[in-house]
Amino acid sequence: QVQLAESGGGSVQAGGSLRLSCALSTSTSSSYCMPWFRRAPGKAREGIASIDFDGTTTYGDSVKGRFTISKDNAKNTIYLQMNELRPEDTAEYYCAAHSGWGCTVADDFPYWGQGTQVIVSS
Repeated sequence: QVQLAESGGGSVQAGGSLRLSCALSTSTSSSYCMPWFRRAPGKAREGIASIDFDGTTTYGDSVKGRFTISKDNAKNTIYLQMNELRPEDTAEYYCAAHSGWGCTVADDFPYWGQGTQVIVSS
């Protein structure tokens, strides 16, 4: 059984910063791919950041240069540092997980967190 718990969301003014966390709880010793996604009101879910097992990071164009994904393997936790936030970043942010090969936002993810809300006001 795998459980994911996001935290760190909130309301911030444009130009501000937030740091999201996603902690994975499991009884297995597997390594997990854990990217970040978001779903803005009225829009499809968007994969925004991933970090591969070798530390290689990939970002969606909408967040590149502003957001940074990182991970703490010992804690099974990933982070999303969000800087220069814009009103269009307002969304529910989710992390997901799988234990297969590779790590991209296009993979299939059997495990999802409940999400954390980010609201950016202008």
